[in-house]
Amino acid sequence: MVRRVAVVGAGSSGLACIKICVEEGLEPVCFESSDDIGGLWKFKESPEPERSSIYRSLVVNTSKEMMCYSDFPMPADYPNYMHNSQLLQYYRLYADHFDLLRYIHFQTTVKSVAQRPDFSLSGQWDIVTINKDGEEERNVFDAVMVCSGHYTHPSLPLSSFPGYETFSGRCFHSWEYKDADACRGKRVVVVGIGNSGGDIAVEISRSAKKTFLSTREGAWVIGRMSSNGLPLDMTAITRLNNMLTLLLPNTLVNWAAERALNYKYDHRLYGLKPKHRLMDRKPLINDDLPGRILQGALVMKTNLKGFKDSGVEFEDGRVEENIDAVVFCTGYNGTFPFLPSVLTDGPQRELTLYKTLFPPSLVRPTLAVMALFQAKGPITPIVEMQARWAVKVFTGSSCLPPKEKMLEVIESERKRNMKSYPCPRTAALQVEYIPFLDFMAKEVGVRPNLLTLLLTDPVLWVRIVFGPCTPYQYRLTGPGQWAGARQAILTQWERLAQPFRTRAVPESRPSAISPWALVLGGTVAMAFVLSKTEITPVLSGAAQFLDRCKMFLKDSWFTLTPD
Repeated sequence: MVRRVAVVGAGSSGLACIKICVEEGLEPVCFESSDDIGGLWKFKESPEPERSSIYRSLVVNTSKEMMCYSDFPMPADYPNYMHNSQLLQYYRLYADHFDLLRYIHFQTTVKSVAQRPDFSLSGQWDIVTINKDGEEERNVFDAVMVCSGHYTHPSLPLSSFPGYETFSGRCFHSWEYKDADACRGKRVVVVGIGNSGGDIAVEISRSAKKTFLSTREGAWVIGRMSSNGLPLDMTAITRLNNMLTLLLPNTLVNWAAERALNYKYDHRLYGLKPKHRLMDRKPLINDDLPGRILQGALVMKTNLKGFKDSGVEFEDGRVEENIDAVVFCTGYNGTFPFLPSVLTDGPQRELTLYKTLFPPSLVRPTLAVMALFQAKGPITPIVEMQARWAVKVFTGSSCLPPKEKMLEVIESERKRNMKSYPCPRTAALQVEYIPFLDFMAKEVGVRPNLLTLLLTDPVLWVRIVFGPCTPYQYRLTGPGQWAGARQAILTQWERLAQPFRTRAVPESRPSAISPWALVLGGTVAMAFVLSKTEITPVLSGAAQFLDRCKMFLKDSWFTLTPD
């Protein structure tokens, strides 16, 4: 019987795992190599080996209502997109509220995780840790949840670029980048157009003499702000949009979305347009990149080809001389050196995971690797659901398919994703946000029943189907039900609006002409054109129709707008 669970890492994933283990009556023991919680979101002035590192100005690219824990909304006065320091403060509030710190062993590094000799019967693990005094300790655990992240080992492909040995400038990975002070007045090349590459290129361009952004394929660039100034993810990640995406042809969806983006700034004109369609891959989330290109402070370039003394050459043959620094935003190697080598049996010696969570090679499913995925949406709700599912599997409340079936699913999903992501390793990490959440929620027994909601609580049903897919939806019923979930959904727009209310603004004056009068006028005109002889019954029918529409909108549609 599973009782003691080892949690490796006390970042956002580790905190969720600890809390859910406690909820299920298990005994979590968390090992954190640093002296604080937060993991990736704990800013440090200098990067530390084998730990994640962020830059000083980093702001989240998912909004507070979408990225919070499912039973702990962020404070109403928090900005919708917050600085990394505020997000860390939220994690502290979460840890304090659920009393999680007492389960964490700080400054304790996990050296190895190995199956016990009787693993086929017990499913237990031998874990060796090293404390702050350098002393080794050995413990036996019934299950393991790996929450150490995969942003700890930077990928710096210098050997792929001829001439780097004699290049007079500085080359470094974004893992080392903290701010743009060292780049002031210099000529800098940023390689890579992921979210970090975009952020860093924009920040450097504000103080550098000239900044170049080198990209292999380009990217679709989307800002954090949607229509009416609302957070992008709260308007885009909805169940309605998910259903429309599944029903409508991909070509049509891509055409409409790309047309809307290009209406703001033409991606071809700005040198941003990629080969892939917008919906095929994750877009670049950046508010300022197009503006910096427009001002000439940032120049788009093709993929880096090599170095030439003090300059760099790009694949189109163009050369930029007198380059002072090159920042490589080229990702990370997702390695877990403390795990058994038998688990790294992928095509490129990477972890092979069923539903990006469970190694299918284990006879007993008592180990889960958290947050090793990529999604078009916030990470925290998925990780929290992963933890809820993993604990159910550990305790036998939920069962995994046979090994052969899991391998078949892994390969099928990898091949499907390779249509958009040619790299097999990257393709294996991709998940669809709402479908993946719903799949795990069904396994846990907490997936919202939309038909039941429609019949019993139509107001809530409207919010869930047409509104943002916020994490609270998965606390309405079933194991781990939270009594405040319904109210959290009904008040989510109020919390969104709260940080904007910093000054009194004039009330909107009602229009001199009612929109209903305009509609009625148009109806009258149309009726007059269609039938001069039957105008009275036509007008009567039109008025009745408008009354019905008005009542329907009053009762349901306006519930979708911010409270």
